[in-house]
Amino acid sequence: MTRLAGKSALITGAGRGIGLAFAKAYLQEGARVALADINGDLAHEAADRLGAGAMAVKMDVTRQQSIEAAVERTIEAHGQIDVLINNAALFTAAPIVEIQRADYARVFEVNVAGTLFPLQAVARHMIDRGIRGRIINMASQAGRRGEPLVAVYCATKAAVISLTQSAGLDLIRYGIRVNAIAPGVVDGAHWDGVDAFFAKYENKAPGQKKAEVGAAVPYGRMGRAEDLTGMAVFLASDEAEYIVAQCYNVDGGQWMS
Repeated sequence: MTRLAGKSALITGAGRGIGLAFAKAYLQEGARVALADINGDLAHEAADRLGAGAMAVKMDVTRQQSIEAAVERTIEAHGQIDVLINNAALFTAAPIVEIQRADYARVFEVNVAGTLFPLQAVARHMIDRGIRGRIINMASQAGRRGEPLVAVYCATKAAVISLTQSAGLDLIRYGIRVNAIAPGVVDGAHWDGVDAFFAKYENKAPGQKKAEVGAAVPYGRMGRAEDLTGMAVFLASDEAEYIVAQCYNVDGGQWMS
């Protein structure tokens, strides 16, 4: 299919996992894709595997100079940016009384500032060029409610939802559509780290929390990165022309809103 033919996309956190799945899907739909990741080697290896239409850019979403350099590199290679997916994120967990200020600051810097400032840089480019672009932010079901051990992460994803709404309402006057995707529990290498947090704080055996959350999904299993690609393609396509400032749950029925 070619729903994104002729489009250029920049995807953060694209060296593996969900971001890499998005890159694959976009290439299959005819887009050119810049895979941005703080791990430049990982991004280059992924882009090499994907082949024609894929390129790698190193981007640290906590550093403005790195953001601007990655945006410029993508524009130089592909002419412009039509779609941005803000996918880079960190997870953390701790009881309220054990949250450390440094950990709080680090996760907010990546998940919230690391969404806002790439969005800002790409939006400026779109406005300057008159591009009716698409910006997709990765939220989470965690942004829909709190959790006893996940206060900081939940707060960052709630902020991403709010930021999506504000940016969507502000940028639509330029024809730029900003929306978000809220996944549920998605299997992948990152879940080893998530599981380790719960093993520590809930005294669970390794793998126990992962099995429990998978069994609790109404669909019957944890999500896979590929389960999210349909929504990511749709929101970037002309089919989503009239959708503005929304956040879509793609979570196997875990949250209804």
